[in-house]
Amino acid sequence: MATRRQKKVTSLIKEELSRLLVEEIQDSSSGLITITRVEMSPDLKTAHIYLSIFGGEQKETILELLDKNKGHLRKSIASKVKLKYNPLLIFSFDQNPDYEAKIDKLLENIRKDEK
Repeated sequence: MATRRQKKVTSLIKEELSRLLVEEIQDSSSGLITITRVEMSPDLKTAHIYLSIFGGEQKETILELLDKNKGHLRKSIASKVKLKYNPLLIFSFDQNPDYEAKIDKLLENIRKDEK
């Protein structure tokens, strides 16, 4: 169970990263990049950032771009979110939206078959 401090830091990091993605990373070729969730380690030294991309075809390229700019993103977060340690950022794709879309499609097919 996350502590109140973890929840607060998670919220601040998600908000700041979302702003940075829109202003500095996202463009017309990348599609819509959304941070679906952020999970902080109990010591607040690591942040796992889960992303979802809509409309972009090059998911791996975007992940590489984020990893390349990780230092800049960490520095920007540190200037806005005052913490003893600047958290390490680990980016990965959130599988839940794809899974949910697949389930929705299966349910839709079942409904069509029943009619």
